[in-house]
Amino acid sequence: MSDEQLPLDAGGEVSLPVVDVLTGRGFITGKSGSGKSNTASVIIEELLDRGFPVLIVDTDGEYWGLKEEFELLHVGADEECDLQVGPEHADKIAELALEDSVPIILDVSGYLDDADASELVRETASTLFTKEKKLRRPFLLLVEEVHEYIPEGGGLDETGKMLIKIGKRGRKHGLGLCGISQRPADVKKDFITQCDWLMWHRLTWENDTKVVRRVVGSSYADSIQDLNDGEAFLQADFLEADVQTVQVRRKRTYDAGATPDLEEFERPELMSVSGDLVEELQEISEQEERRQDRISKLEAQVESLQDEKAALEEELQNARDMRDMASQFADAMQATGNGGVASEKVEDLVEERNRLEGQLEEREERINELEAEAQQLRRELDSRPEIGERAVEAVDVLADEFGVGDADTETLRRKLKHARERIEDLESQQPTPDDLDSDPLENRKVKTVMNDVRSRLNDLDEKKQQMLRYFIVSGPASQEDAYKYAGGSPTSSTKSKKTRDLIEAGFVKKVGRGEYVFGLRDHLCDRLNGFSEAEVDRVYGELESEIYEEVIDS
Repeated sequence: MSDEQLPLDAGGEVSLPVVDVLTGRGFITGKSGSGKSNTASVIIEELLDRGFPVLIVDTDGEYWGLKEEFELLHVGADEECDLQVGPEHADKIAELALEDSVPIILDVSGYLDDADASELVRETASTLFTKEKKLRRPFLLLVEEVHEYIPEGGGLDETGKMLIKIGKRGRKHGLGLCGISQRPADVKKDFITQCDWLMWHRLTWENDTKVVRRVVGSSYADSIQDLNDGEAFLQADFLEADVQTVQVRRKRTYDAGATPDLEEFERPELMSVSGDLVEELQEISEQEERRQDRISKLEAQVESLQDEKAALEEELQNARDMRDMASQFADAMQATGNGGVASEKVEDLVEERNRLEGQLEEREERINELEAEAQQLRRELDSRPEIGERAVEAVDVLADEFGVGDADTETLRRKLKHARERIEDLESQQPTPDDLDSDPLENRKVKTVMNDVRSRLNDLDEKKQQMLRYFIVSGPASQEDAYKYAGGSPTSSTKSKKTRDLIEAGFVKKVGRGEYVFGLRDHLCDRLNGFSEAEVDRVYGELESEIYEEVIDS
């Protein structure tokens, strides 16, 4: 790869070194219609021809035309995309791009909220950077309208800071960055001046030509407004001459960014992507929907607790009033010394007063319990969107700044996952005495736990299901034997991850050195703390039958 070149012109006389494009920092600029996006597409076509995947942040929805010739995964907010995605898909998008070499168009043109688009770009870029520190595989992140993320004026948001970080430190990990903009004056100067290669197409605005004058030279600033469409000044460290003029060829694939012509427009046949890729991303979407559903239920619990608290407080006040009236009446009748009937009435009122006082204590205790539960649920709602992000960011900082190894990072991430499971447990209320007297399967917390187990079972891929089947039927058993039974190689490192996933999902537990068994009952005991063994057995029996039917009998 070190000697490979990417030809830019029709004759192949001017080219870019593949390694510098994939791992360096580039900048392509030019006014609208000057050919900058065509140049970016030509570079992408040449990379895809050679089997190098890229990830394109497409702000105007103009790169889908590449699918006319190449199999790319087109994700974004529009229905025209292969799949609609959000920030929750960032990890999977980066994994597909880097580990599975899937070229991806991250189309952010359809998001109504700019914050959603920015978060998706930030999370995807951050995951790319983190993964590249381990993989060190040459890879290019190409960002259209880069001035929107790293502007010259004003401060940088978190997305801009992440892109600057990639620009400064990505090269040593193999992660390159190419920014594209029609307004170089609006792009942070430090980014432009530190680029390894730059393509300057036609510019006419004075502020933009000033940038050319400062970075390239006065003679080029004077002539850049006269460049033809597709013509550019190439400035690079690896050129023999400081600057070279090149007429970039037209891209081969459909020009989705061209001004529409109603008479000539005909949408080309597009390459389809693997259904498996779409299914994996669709599953993430469904998981996010389930998470949002759990949050909605959590909010409903808070509202229900608040309503019950208000009703009890009203009942409590009524009880106080009745107690005071009974006490005053009883004291008055005792003071007047009224006879038999009065004495009986006094006894009745005293008894009623005592009953109400006891009821008061019960109500006050229940109100305190409800308030504590409501506060816990509020804390859970407040912290849920932030706790994972803060923790993961802390892990990345430790790994990056203080030399924590990849294994340590994975350990910390697993601990974070356990912490999130604990948070999910808090979504359900502790069982009350009334709940315990009834069928545990009707208890709200039990239903939540059972639905969670069913959801985790549905999330298992085919190999994990086969491994679980082996652990159930043949356990105690080694993960090597289970993975071999599932059709995998016993020497593959994937077996450990799949076993770990089964453990974290609560289906498997380790019982000895390298041996594992079906561990659902222990998982239920942990999740259903406060329930009796008989009640846990009742829940276990129900879920065990469902799992056997799904995994063993299918």
